[in-house]
Amino acid sequence: MSTSANAADAGASRYLISDLLEMLETYMPGDQVQEVYRAYLFGAEAHEGQHRMSGEPYIYHPVAVARVLGEMHMDYQSIVAAILHDVIEDTGTPKDVVRTEFGEQVAELVDGVSKLTQIRFESQAEQHAENFRKMMLAMVRDIRVILVKLADRLHNMRTLGVMRADKRRRIARETLDIYAPIANRLGMNQIRLELEELGFEAMYPMRHRVLSEAVRKARGNRKEILNKIETAIEQRLDEEQADCRLLSRQKHLYSLYRKIRDRVGSFNEVFDVYAFRIIVNSVDTCYRVLGTMHNLYKPVPGKFKDYIAIPKANGYQSLHTVLFGPYGVPIEVQIRTEDMERVAESGIAAHWLYKSSDASGGGNNAQTRARLWLRELLEMQRNAGNSLEFLENVKIDLFPDQVYVFTPAGDILNLPRGAAAVDFAYAVHTDVGNTCIAAKIDRRLAPLRTTLHNGQSVEIITASGAHPNPAWLNFVTTAKARSNIRHYLKNLQKDEAIDLGRRMLDKALYTIDSSLRDINVVMIEQVTRDCGFDHRDDLYADIGLGNRMAMLVARRLMPVDEGREDRQQEEQRSRPLAIRDTEGMVVHFARCCRPIPGDPIVGFISTGRGLVIHTETCSNLGDYRSRPDKWVDVEWQSDIEGDFPAEIRVDVNNQKGVLATVAAVISETGSNIENVSIEERDGLDTSLVFVMTVHDRQHLARVMRCIRKLPSVLRITRSKG
Repeated sequence: MSTSANAADAGASRYLISDLLEMLETYMPGDQVQEVYRAYLFGAEAHEGQHRMSGEPYIYHPVAVARVLGEMHMDYQSIVAAILHDVIEDTGTPKDVVRTEFGEQVAELVDGVSKLTQIRFESQAEQHAENFRKMMLAMVRDIRVILVKLADRLHNMRTLGVMRADKRRRIARETLDIYAPIANRLGMNQIRLELEELGFEAMYPMRHRVLSEAVRKARGNRKEILNKIETAIEQRLDEEQADCRLLSRQKHLYSLYRKIRDRVGSFNEVFDVYAFRIIVNSVDTCYRVLGTMHNLYKPVPGKFKDYIAIPKANGYQSLHTVLFGPYGVPIEVQIRTEDMERVAESGIAAHWLYKSSDASGGGNNAQTRARLWLRELLEMQRNAGNSLEFLENVKIDLFPDQVYVFTPAGDILNLPRGAAAVDFAYAVHTDVGNTCIAAKIDRRLAPLRTTLHNGQSVEIITASGAHPNPAWLNFVTTAKARSNIRHYLKNLQKDEAIDLGRRMLDKALYTIDSSLRDINVVMIEQVTRDCGFDHRDDLYADIGLGNRMAMLVARRLMPVDEGREDRQQEEQRSRPLAIRDTEGMVVHFARCCRPIPGDPIVGFISTGRGLVIHTETCSNLGDYRSRPDKWVDVEWQSDIEGDFPAEIRVDVNNQKGVLATVAAVISETGSNIENVSIEERDGLDTSLVFVMTVHDRQHLARVMRCIRKLPSVLRITRSKG
């Protein structure tokens, strides 16, 4: 259905409150209908004088949103919240007034849908992301928040034609990226399809028009084949005396468009599929009808999916199969019960729509799965650094082309296609993901980056001292895994920053004849509060990250006598900061000069990164000379261990196998090559540049001596910036 057609249809009923009340009376007690009418009077007064861009009174929009929810048979509080959903945001009506008039639940629903208008944001993207986070957190508390929002978005999409073209495209993109996938995640197929169709038309009007015309022509040409297949299926079902309904399904334009785009196929290849849905009265009949269909037409191997035994994440259940039809055309058949059909179309809304009828728990199944998803959202929100990261994680989570795998106990977990063993570990439990070291896939050891496939059995091996690896972010696909890894790394960085900051502050205090042990705890807490922090660890972390100078904090902790100022510099040099073997994420070794133990070094405080270590002879130091307050005297710790990258340039005769010979010598000396590049000098000579790991200057000197002995080597030098 086109946007204009939808708008015309909506305009025909004119959003009359009397029509809404008449609809509600079919399933709602009279006192609740009266409460809805009272909300209408309240909303009409609040929106008095406001108009939509189409020129119609603003109250038409909230009533239309309420009609969408009324068609789902939602409870009266949802209907009231729909009518009032813009009063806090657009009319200045306080939340407390809504609470007083209509109760706590309605006030929370309205507030959950309202945007944050009183806070200034640095960018529109940040504002959009923060509004989205606010709505999703409200949705965790009450699932009806998202139902009101989806109904609001649906009516906005139906009346999008009055907007400017750029605004239409922006809203359509947001709908296709976020709201249609959310509707799909909650199993609300009817709303999802309409949002996708309207979003497609607004986002790509030319493509929509061309594809719509192609579909119109193709349907006329295939009507005879469709009737023949339908008749054959009906006759076979009658012979089997199956109590069922047969529906032919129309392919939706956006679904066709995505298949053409993603599969890079032609329209005829994608459209030339005949789709039917068979609705039966029991699960047993589903499987019996499946056998009947496979006897009528041969099934296409590998195209059968049993979503009854293994439901989708949104609670969807059905049998799917593809058959070889007459003339070689493929036939898609879906087989499900009446209850499954209700859940497939309404998702979590089936909980309200059929809760008083004979539904056998299908809606509750969708509700349970929605609740599980919401709990995962809450965990992602806690681990996300900001609203933009949270929005990114939710987007990742909303597009699961799923794969089903088994735990050792036989339980089924569904993950996005392309998920790795690490994703599986985090899906089992956050602690399992944080401590995993390997996996057994079908009882065979496999790396954590191994991609999982349908039907595999996965067992995760953990170790108490293990922790997430930053490299996992390069291959994990689930939002839960990504957010938990990032959360761990952020905490790790903060812990390291706290340790470094404490050492730097202690060193700064030493220059004025003191130390942290000598400072009164009350004084430290006072300076911490003066600097805007609640806890001293936050102050230490700020120093360690380079955002605050240690000497300035030291002077506030212990004022310096004038007579002591002249000897500060000398004393400062007398006690350099010791650099350990692995300083983690807040001490960085400069790539320009690649310092290694034994090199004379200096430290430079870089805002947000922490301490950057250079060699004293680094050519880049001249750029920093104008900022002496950023320098820190440092030295290598005496018992330092570990591997450090060093870079050497080897000039060689251009002979066959020379690279392999040099690499073999480097390996024999206990060094690991991280990178090698080749620079052609002329036809006879070549320069090989190696980045390799060494323990210290002595180790590097031993490597260089061994390489220099090779007959093909002309010269060897260390690159130090």
